[in-house]
Amino acid sequence: MPDARDLPDVQSLPGTLAFCVPGAGEHRADEVLPLASVGKLLLLASVAQGFVTGTLDPEERLTLLDQDYSAGSGLLLKLSAREWTLLDLARLTAAVSDNTATNALLRRVGLERVSAGAAALGLVHTRILDFIREPRLPEHPPTFAVGTARELAALVGGVAGERTWGALVMEWMAGCLDRSMVPAAIPHDPEDSSVPEVPVAGLWVANKTGTDVGTRCDVGVVRGARQVCYAVLTRCALGYEFEMVRGMREIGAVVGRIATA
Repeated sequence: MPDARDLPDVQSLPGTLAFCVPGAGEHRADEVLPLASVGKLLLLASVAQGFVTGTLDPEERLTLLDQDYSAGSGLLLKLSAREWTLLDLARLTAAVSDNTATNALLRRVGLERVSAGAAALGLVHTRILDFIREPRLPEHPPTFAVGTARELAALVGGVAGERTWGALVMEWMAGCLDRSMVPAAIPHDPEDSSVPEVPVAGLWVANKTGTDVGTRCDVGVVRGARQVCYAVLTRCALGYEFEMVRGMREIGAVVGRIATA
C-alpha cells in the first residue's frame, strides 16, 4: 500500500501547501490558513444537525434579502426566484458553493450556533469568521474562514462515519461540481452522487473546495477498497494558484492509489 514516502515533496511550490491524509502523511497540518469556501462545511454540518434534531425544518422557506446577495461562486445571484427552502440552500452551498445561499443560511442559523457546533466537534482553530463579502473591506474580518488541515481531515472523517446528520453532509458533498483540485487525479465518476459503502467497485469522491485570490483548498472523502480522507490547503501570491493546484493533484494521485490498495 502507498505510504507517506509516496506523497510529493511540496517544499518547492511557490507558496504554502499544508495537507493531512490520516494514516498516510501530513505537512504543516497544524498551520492555520484561510479556507475560502471550504469553511462552508462548518455551516453545512450545523444545518444538517438542525435537520436531524428538528431544530431546523428542511422545508422552511427563506426569502433572500438584499444583504444576502454576493458575487463570486454560485447561481442565485443570476436567478430570479427570491424564496428557497433551507434544504435547497444547503444543496446549492455544497454543489456550486453558492455565496448567496451561504449568507442566507448563515443569517438563519447564526454565526454563534455554527461556532458552537464546530467547537462541539472538537475544532479549535477551524472556524467561520464572517459572512461572505465581495468586496471585503478593511473594517471586515480579514477572511471568511480559517482552519488547519489536521482538523479538517478529522472533520470529514467524522462526517463520513456519522450515520444521521453526517450522512446528509456526505450526500451534499457528493454533489460538489468542482473536481478540479485533488480529485482531478483520482479516476472516478463525478456524476455519481449516491453515497456508497466501503468497499466500492472503482473509486468514489465527495468533496468541498475553496477558491479565492491566492487560496486553493480541497477537503474530501474517497471510497474504494478502503476509505481515505484528506485535507489540502494552499496559500500563494496572486498568479501562482495553478502551480499550487498541480501540487494538490499530485497528492490526489496518491490518495487514489491508497484508496484502491
